[in-house]
Order: sequence, then C-alpha cells, then structure tokens
Amino acid sequence: MIVLVQGADKFRYNRLITEMFRLRASVFDERLGWDVNVVEGMEMDQFDRVNPLYLLSVNDNGTLRGSLRLLPTTGPNMLRDVFPELMDGSEPVCSPIIWESTRFCVSSEAASERTANRLNYTTAELLAGIVEVGQLAGLDWVASVYDARMKRVLRNAGCPAVEIGTPTRIGKVMTYAGLFAIEDEMLGRIREVAGIEGSVLEQNSAEMLMAA
Repeated sequence: MIVLVQGADKFRYNRLITEMFRLRASVFDERLGWDVNVVEGMEMDQFDRVNPLYLLSVNDNGTLRGSLRLLPTTGPNMLRDVFPELMDGSEPVCSPIIWESTRFCVSSEAASERTANRLNYTTAELLAGIVEVGQLAGLDWVASVYDARMKRVLRNAGCPAVEIGTPTRIGKVMTYAGLFAIEDEMLGRIREVAGIEGSVLEQNSAEMLMAA
C-alpha cells in the first residue's frame, strides 16, 4: 500500500517520515556511497524543504518498505538544479504537467520480495503509485534521473523511459534522464508484470490529494 504524504503535512506522519529519511541514508550513503548530506542518521537535502509529495510503501503492519519523492518541474528540482549536464545545453524540463521523481529507494528487508518475473514487489508498487498519482494530478509525464541498473529494472517493469538529453557518466555510473508516460497502458503493464490488482494507493491519501 502507498501512503501519500504532502511535505507540509509530514509532521502528521512523523514516524514514517523519520523511517524514510533513515532508509535514504542507508541506501544512498551506506549502500551506494553517494555524496549526500546525512545528519543523525537521516539523509535530507534542499528539495525536502519545498513541500514535495512523498510516496511511502508500507506493509500491513505499517512498516516502511520503500519510498520516493515527487516535485513539480516548475519549481526547484534535481534535473535542472543538480544534474543540468544531462540536458547537454537543452532547455530544462519545466511544465505544470510534468513532475519529477527522485530518491527512489527500497529497504533491504523488502528487497527479497519478488514477483513471478523476479521484479521486486515494492519497486513495482512504487512505480504503479507514480502513475496513479500522476493520473490524479492530471500529469502527462514524470521525469527522473537514474543509472544503468535502474534502467534495466524499469524496462523489466514494463515502463521504459523516453530518454532526453545525453547519458553522462557521473561518478562511477552512467546516468540518464528520462520521461515516463502517465497513461493507462503504462499502469496496466506494471500491474500485469507485478501481479497487482487494483489501486495501490491508500484511499484516504488519494482522497486528500484529489481535494488539494
């Protein structure tokens, strides 16, 4: 199940949000060795201060399994402000119908949960959540920056990207920028690959997003 937490309301979900920041530190600092800011075991950056929408995958016991962050491309975002070299001089992505997905991560405990075709279930649930949120918000695309490993995962999940800009080696990995279509066909492929039936969004969260 995906719980949606708007940045301005994160105090209402303090436990889950704290777990998310700790998970991000575990994944991006300890596991991947990225140059990120970790304070008291939690990874946060400047984009967490501009009221993003968080998608939190939780199990039936309310334990966090994975998370990601969505931000409009009309404001501060990582593709424009952190990785402009990926656009190779092209105009940055900036549209009210395109949001950006960042900080996609899955806990080590949830990493072993696989679908019939070996796709990680939490990964599939988060991807389906992106499409569902995009449809509720009236989006056409979601932009993202990802590495070669994630490119393979996305292809296996049935949601290949429309690549934009120029793939560039950043640090030790080849890095890409892409756009992902927010459409029924994409959502249907993810659900089929993962064996997901129906919406992955918590009902109350979806209703709050529609009312916002």
